[in-house]
Amino acid sequence: MFSSIPTESCLRGRREDGKRERGRLERGVFIWFLPEVWRSKMGSVARSLALLCLCSLGCYVPAGKPQPTQLSLTDLKKSRGDVPDILPTSELEPTNQASDFETSYNYVLSRLAGMDQAIHKLNVGHYTLDVSMDQLIERLSRMDAKVAELEDKIREVYQHSKDNRKETGRLEGCQKGLRLGYKCYLAYNTHEDYAGASRKCMERGGRMAMPRDRREQEALADYVKTFFRPSNWPVWLGVNDLAAEGVYIFDDGTPVSYFQWRRHFLSSQPDGGKRENCVAMSSDDGDWWDHYCDRAINYMCEFDDRVAL
Repeated sequence: MFSSIPTESCLRGRREDGKRERGRLERGVFIWFLPEVWRSKMGSVARSLALLCLCSLGCYVPAGKPQPTQLSLTDLKKSRGDVPDILPTSELEPTNQASDFETSYNYVLSRLAGMDQAIHKLNVGHYTLDVSMDQLIERLSRMDAKVAELEDKIREVYQHSKDNRKETGRLEGCQKGLRLGYKCYLAYNTHEDYAGASRKCMERGGRMAMPRDRREQEALADYVKTFFRPSNWPVWLGVNDLAAEGVYIFDDGTPVSYFQWRRHFLSSQPDGGKRENCVAMSSDDGDWWDHYCDRAINYMCEFDDRVAL
């Protein structure tokens, strides 16, 4: 019930608006038609009839010469209130060259600020890298100093080890071998060439056996004969003519003044010429033979008991 009341009022208002609209249209038509009737050659009766019609519509006809009146659709809409008197117009924002330049300038400044910040970060990174490199160089320097100190200690230990081996070899030679005055002799039942036998004797703190007179020669002959009995093996002595053919020297570089070459009608020593330059003692009779220096045979070392290494 309550919802029908506003509907009927709305319909009543719309009908009244329609009547007013038709009345305005009719008055407009007759207002436009009035001058034409007035200018036409009508009789008095026709003009009177036209005026009567206009009066019935409630129109006011001004005296004198009438002016034509035309109502447009926009004017009619304005008279009804459908169109506002002032229509909103869209105003375009004026372009300002100064504002565009300022925008570009601010953009460039922002990019430059970003680049400056990136360069600052890069400088900080470079500084950090330089500090790290300095620290690394300092650590490497300390490490080099420690390595040098360690190398010194290793060389010292190595030298002590060599001295110990020499002292051990000297003691072993004098305890196990033949003692003759202040010299000691020890034969080794291992095969080495001449250079290898010389090196082994020096590592043990001695040299290859060098009989310098008949007494030493006879003592060494008896020793090797007993050491290798019942076999007969050649044993390297510290005697060679490597520097000059036929000029024999001891292993320490001193010249040989006593020889015990084998003398036999079938073979007399030395007979090797330039091919056989190193001397060995035969274990059965103690005679000297020249041999190829690269031949691997037994050897005998000599130690000085006067030297405490």
